[in-house]
Amino acid sequence: MTPAALPRRLTITAPSAHHETVASYLARLAALNSLDGDELWLRISAPDPTPSRRTVDIRQLAALTGRPAGHLAGALLELRDPPPAWPAFRHNPQVGCPRCDARHPGGPVYRLLPHHRYACTRHHRWIGPPDVNRPGPDTSAFPAITTAQRRHLALVRRHGWAAAYDAVLTGFMICGHLWDKRPDDDEPPVRRLMRIKWDVHALTLIPEGAERTAFTASLLFAAIYPDAVAIAAILASPHWRKLAAGDDQDLSRFAAAIGPRIGDPHYQPSDHADPVAHWIEQDCWRPPSPPPTTFPQAPGHLLDGTPDSYEGGGVAASGMPVRMLRADGGRVFRWRRRRADGAGRAGVAIGGRCRHGEERRMWRGPPRCLFWRSARGEPLG
Repeated sequence: MTPAALPRRLTITAPSAHHETVASYLARLAALNSLDGDELWLRISAPDPTPSRRTVDIRQLAALTGRPAGHLAGALLELRDPPPAWPAFRHNPQVGCPRCDARHPGGPVYRLLPHHRYACTRHHRWIGPPDVNRPGPDTSAFPAITTAQRRHLALVRRHGWAAAYDAVLTGFMICGHLWDKRPDDDEPPVRRLMRIKWDVHALTLIPEGAERTAFTASLLFAAIYPDAVAIAAILASPHWRKLAAGDDQDLSRFAAAIGPRIGDPHYQPSDHADPVAHWIEQDCWRPPSPPPTTFPQAPGHLLDGTPDSYEGGGVAASGMPVRMLRADGGRVFRWRRRRADGAGRAGVAIGGRCRHGEERRMWRGPPRCLFWRSARGEPLG
C-alpha cells in the first residue's frame, strides 16, 4: 500500500498519550490498523528542507486520525508551536508506568518525561531514571518514595524546574558519596542508621542472590530518592544558597539546616571527603546547572536543536561574573561570585571510572560511576 492508497482516515484511531513521542504514536497506529509504519510516516510528513529529511505535518496527522490539531499538539511535544522548554525534559524517550499505559493500545508507549517525574503517585511505580527496556519496580512497599515525589513536585512549583533538577541531582550525588564512604569511629549514629536503611531498601529491591537478573541502576536511585529530595529542599532554595555563600554566621545557619538531612545533627563542613563542603565551595554561588543535552540535540532525533527562545536552566552561565539568572517560571536567582572561575560541579569530585561489565554488590553503597553517568545525562542500565 502506497501513501496515496492509505485511507483518508484510519479505521482505528487511538488517542495519543501525554508527552508521547510522534514515533511511538505512529507505531501504535500502524499496529492497530495493520499498516506499514514507514508508509504512515510518509503520509503525515513533508520534505523539509530536502526529500531525505521530513517533518511532521500536524494537519495531515489530524486528518488521518480525526483528532483536532490542538489536542495532538497538547499531547505530542514535538508538534507544539512554540516548542516547549526542551531542557526540562529527559533527552531519551522511555516507557512510563505500565498501569497508566495499559489504556493506550497498540504497543509500548514511549514518552518524554520531565526531569522531575521519578514515580507514579497513582499506581506507586518507579519511572525514573530509566533503565533500557526495563519497566520500573512497584514501590508500594516504600510509601516514602511516593511522598518524596510529591515533595519533588512542590520544589518545582516553588523554585522552578531548573533549580529542582540541579538540587535533586546534587542530592543523589551526596547520598551516593555518603553511602559509598567507608564508615569510621567518628561517624554519627544517625548517619549509620541512614546507610542501614539504604542497605535494607537495596536488599528489598534487589534480593540477595538475584543480582544478575534483578540489578538495575534505577533501583539504587529508588533506594535513596527520599533522602535526595530532602537534601534538595535545602539546595534548591535561594535563601539557603545565599547563606551557604555568606559569612561564618550564615554558614553556621546553613550547616544546622542541612546537617539532619545528611545524618549529622552537629554537622560542620570539612575539607576531607565532604561532598556538602565541596558543593558550598564550588557550586552554591552558581546558577543551576542545565542538563548536558536535550531531546532535539540527541543523536537520531528529527528536531534541529534547542529553540533560540529558551531562556532558563543556567544556560546563561559563562566565564563572566553572573549576578542574576532568570530560570524557568520567572524565578530569579542571585548569588555573589567569590572567584573568577570554578572547578566543575559536585559530581566531578564524586564521580569515578567504572569497569564495563562489572556486576558486584556494593553493600556500603552503589558504584560512584552510576551517579556520575546520570549527572552527565548518559542512559543507565
